[in-house]
Amino acid sequence: MEISSLYHLFLQYPVVTTDSRSCPKDSIFFALRGDNFNGNAFASKALQDGCAYAVIDDEAYADPSDKRLVKVDNVLETLQKLANYHRCQLGTRIIGITGTNGKTTTKELVATVLQQAHRVLYTQGNLNNAIGVPLTLLRLTPDHDLAVVEMGASHPGDIKELVEIAEPDFGLITNVGLAHLQGFGSLEGVVNTKTELYDFLRGKKDATVFVNHDNALLMEKTEGLHLIRYGAPDEQAALSVSGEVVDCAPCLRFRWRMGKSTWREVQSRLIGAYNIDNMLAAASVGLYFGVTPAQIDEALEGYIPQNNRSQLQETERNKLIIDAYNANPTSMRAALDNFKQMQVHPKMAILGDMKELGACSKEEHRLVIEQLKEAGFQRVWLVGEQFASVDSPFEKFANIEEVKVALEKEPLTGYYILIKGSNSMRLASVTTSL
Repeated sequence: MEISSLYHLFLQYPVVTTDSRSCPKDSIFFALRGDNFNGNAFASKALQDGCAYAVIDDEAYADPSDKRLVKVDNVLETLQKLANYHRCQLGTRIIGITGTNGKTTTKELVATVLQQAHRVLYTQGNLNNAIGVPLTLLRLTPDHDLAVVEMGASHPGDIKELVEIAEPDFGLITNVGLAHLQGFGSLEGVVNTKTELYDFLRGKKDATVFVNHDNALLMEKTEGLHLIRYGAPDEQAALSVSGEVVDCAPCLRFRWRMGKSTWREVQSRLIGAYNIDNMLAAASVGLYFGVTPAQIDEALEGYIPQNNRSQLQETERNKLIIDAYNANPTSMRAALDNFKQMQVHPKMAILGDMKELGACSKEEHRLVIEQLKEAGFQRVWLVGEQFASVDSPFEKFANIEEVKVALEKEPLTGYYILIKGSNSMRLASVTTSL
């Protein structure tokens, strides 16, 4: 079936699902394949459960007598083409966001700010890959003024693939750092992949990039682009937005201003001085799209972090700093440095392995341990086989279940506890024991 014909069906049934367990009435089911599953096998069930059509690519599950089964060459590619077709038909202005750290938080902040003055669609959760980006675009309606689309990557070419689907008009790369080295191979590989967003925008007329002026690696890659700059105060630079940390005990309080105007102060609910860059990025985007400074203040102060990112949670016995959705060497160093600077006592860190570091893994975990030795926290618990492989004076646990057992034997009271590790380490599940 031609994309234009499939699009005609989509306009009649504008809800898409890829999960046969969730089949809203009159939706379209896309039978995706994975390493351990074949969505084609569930196409008939999806139709029975309420879907109007099912898009398949496996002849074994085709039934010529059932016109509700739409046979294509490749379901994933068809989903991506349909999303791009829909995006182009609507012409909605799209802001593409990527980066090593902070892209989800920045996406949330940007959307929160823009919603003060616009009707905004934005990526839900972390649906930022080759499936998630198309699903986000297919939620666009004519009612949306803007879309904020998050894009993730773990291999070279990933961002190139996503920008060709979303065709953003604006771009924002939060930063570049050491992450997914097993896929990228080096920091240079990370930089080149993330800046595939810049490469796409460079070939698009009137495209605009929001960039942290203080990030030399990114600034080097912006030649030929129209820039809106934000960053630390710099009398020599023409910055849209500048700002600096006022306090961080424990939540970030900062001041910012547009151009040379009067300073404005914001008390956020985010943990971590490093989040000032994400806040300034959101303010910069907001100003560009006509959000007033007062509206920006309100949005940034009202934003409440979720999904185990930069959260402060108080239990009956302790205060938890939860940053356990993901971890890489860059974000781990920033989190530990911020925790060290916080004027609170006593401090404890529960850290889990950093995944997907390849040959660099042991050395990067060793560097974390060296940083911990210098930090002087009252207690440190390390979780996972990567930390176990490096000599250290700290308590070690094979997995999160061992941590929970230890907490049952010895409940902790009165601590500020930093909890950080890769999501697969499941460190967030320990919060109920603290």
